[in-house]
Amino acid sequence: MRSWALIAAAAALCLGTFTHADAQTAGTSSRFFDPATKAWIEFGPSAKSRANPVPRQLIDYSGPYQPNTLIVNTAERRLYHVLPDGKAMKYGIGVGRDGFQWAGTHRISRKAEWPGWTPPPAMRKRQPDLPAYMEGGPGNPLGARALYIGSTIYRIHGSNEPWSIGQAVSSGCIRMVNDDVVHLYDSVNVGTKVVVVR
Repeated sequence: MRSWALIAAAAALCLGTFTHADAQTAGTSSRFFDPATKAWIEFGPSAKSRANPVPRQLIDYSGPYQPNTLIVNTAERRLYHVLPDGKAMKYGIGVGRDGFQWAGTHRISRKAEWPGWTPPPAMRKRQPDLPAYMEGGPGNPLGARALYIGSTIYRIHGSNEPWSIGQAVSSGCIRMVNDDVVHLYDSVNVGTKVVVVR
């Protein structure tokens, strides 16, 4: 019976629908190759899944963007908040899976604490079991905070699945662990420039 649970969990992961419940059922953790650190990282419920697999860090920055710019590097699966004096805060993120990645320049148009979630119609068509609306709170997939990106359907938001950080698993939104999204939320304002690069 346990081997069937493992097979089901592996199939769900391959299809991009692996959830915390799937991992609990399987009782396993998984590994992913982090292209930024060039190292294998364990994730999943049996791999300290509540911990951030990619802790934030203050780094030196000498790139082309001005302070108070957010740079989302999809390939690296990192978000950089450019700070004054040649510094940046670097965060681990989860990004859109194949077919859901995008690039562009926008601005933060809205900020929300414990946001409610209305899955877009296209997502509900792909996943008919999704609710029409979900109240904000710890079980909500948008997590503790959300930064809405321009007039797009995308957000930089928290996640109740911290083991997904460093992965390409979303439908285009940028996800962070809740501690990191709260940290970022408190550091930026509506109007902050967001540059998404692939």
